[in-house]
Amino acid sequence: MSHQNTTTSSKPKTDPATHLWINSYEQGVTDHINFNDTLIPQYLEESAKNFPNKPALIFQGYTLSFKELNEMVARFAAALKTFRVKKGDSVAILLPNVIPCVVAYYATLRIGGIVVLNNPLYSDRELEHQFRDSNSTFLITLDLLADRMVKLRDKTAIKTIVYTSIGDFLPFPKRLLFPLVAKKKGLAAKVTPAKDLFKFKDVIATHAPDYTQTDITIDDVAMYQYTGGTTGVSKGVMLTHRNISCQTQQIEAWFPGFDKGDEVMLGALPFFHVFGMSVSMNLAIRLGWANVLVPKPQPAPLLEAISKFKVTFAPLVPTMYIGILDHPDLAHTDLTSIKGCFSGSAPLPIEVINNFQEKTGSIIVEGFGLTESTPVTHINPFKGIRKQGSIGLPIPDTECRIVDLEDNTKEMPIGEPGELLIRGPQVMKGYLNKPEETEKTITQDNFLCTGDVAKMDEDGYFYIVDRIKDMIISGGYNVYPRDIDEVLFEHPSILEACCIGILHPKRGEAVKAFIVLKKGKSLTSKEVIDYCGSKLAKYKLPVAVEFRSELPKSNVGKILRKDLRIQEEKG
Repeated sequence: MSHQNTTTSSKPKTDPATHLWINSYEQGVTDHINFNDTLIPQYLEESAKNFPNKPALIFQGYTLSFKELNEMVARFAAALKTFRVKKGDSVAILLPNVIPCVVAYYATLRIGGIVVLNNPLYSDRELEHQFRDSNSTFLITLDLLADRMVKLRDKTAIKTIVYTSIGDFLPFPKRLLFPLVAKKKGLAAKVTPAKDLFKFKDVIATHAPDYTQTDITIDDVAMYQYTGGTTGVSKGVMLTHRNISCQTQQIEAWFPGFDKGDEVMLGALPFFHVFGMSVSMNLAIRLGWANVLVPKPQPAPLLEAISKFKVTFAPLVPTMYIGILDHPDLAHTDLTSIKGCFSGSAPLPIEVINNFQEKTGSIIVEGFGLTESTPVTHINPFKGIRKQGSIGLPIPDTECRIVDLEDNTKEMPIGEPGELLIRGPQVMKGYLNKPEETEKTITQDNFLCTGDVAKMDEDGYFYIVDRIKDMIISGGYNVYPRDIDEVLFEHPSILEACCIGILHPKRGEAVKAFIVLKKGKSLTSKEVIDYCGSKLAKYKLPVAVEFRSELPKSNVGKILRKDLRIQEEKG
């Protein structure tokens, strides 16, 4: 099948008796979607046709309409062809949330290239692994990283490097002032001229737009999306055009109350992370929404972006919600434009949900996903019942099973924990160059083994108990660190908390808690342990508490338990 816009055949309705979650769907959300086999770049063309003059991207006040964005994508697509990037070639994008990041992503998919999104905060060693593993031949990056990338290029297959600057797309007078402040603030860098190194703006200016879509099928690989490497070296997840397109349609179907062309998306989650890519970048383009790009999602720029551009839909991670609520500017910032919020990557404490909803009048729905599932698999209903601590219900066309930790053919009864298995059109094709890993992760009948311990209640809501690898065995009992994290988060003096297992002479393993206190608050280790003692079984209590000013986090603000374990082992 070619890239023509067609509709997949419908399938029988899912059985509500075996898929309990369907009974808890809100009105207007169906369990099955007649998916359009539309390629992601075609969503941009549709929005450019339907909403040509509406804002597509807003960066520091600089606005690009859908028609202008589509033209810029077409110019960059023409440039990629000039640079001899062909169908199936990998294009590495090493950028924060700036306009050229979106342009490069859509242009690469339009010419049939494979997108490789990379984290600009990564070290050369990590980037070298991803460039080499993906066999990337072309790189687009920031001027701040250009000299480093030119040096690294010799160790990879990358031939051409294009770079952009934060100052490339700014409104007047910011554009005039930028050169004066940029160097001082570390927002720009002088780039040493080198062979096959070009400026993004020059490349755009010298190429006429090429709107043709290379002939590819919906099942061709569109991306190699690298996992965070929680279990060693990061793996390239092969996501197809079908995975990305179906995921966008699934998220759209979950929020029927939001109209095309009418909302303002907050582009704060990094697009180089699969959560930001699907839930912010692709969804906004599919629905013809303006997307307010925030390259550094700290509390102050987030507050400014929401209030200035009247954001209505805000996907964020827990640390961003906590940071906003903790910021002194909150008291005099109007956030009431927000209607809907989506939270993922880690559990959101109930106190934070209630405070944020009260301040904004919005609704926060928590969800869940993995890089291997593009990423979203579960979301709480937006207008239906949202259960505290739950990751919600499987989204349309997503099947789930809870299976025995030792035998994944044996399903667990309702309420009993086991490994969460997922099947749906958003589940990856497999890991790049790792057939054994793929075989371990995807079952014969195409279920993805998540490595997460979960349980399902009688209404079909799912709860993550913990990562299998994070489980602590203390005196023969299974202890899930998240249970203790949740309790610690409820303490009024604690801002952040994370627990790990440490060696213990009698129990084999015991719990150690790492804690960040709220400003001006104080606690002793004994007070923390006594507090846990009032809420947890004795074998779950921390035996050690370490107070810190901050905890290690991933690029999307997820507390990294594995990093705390590594630090603890090193002593």
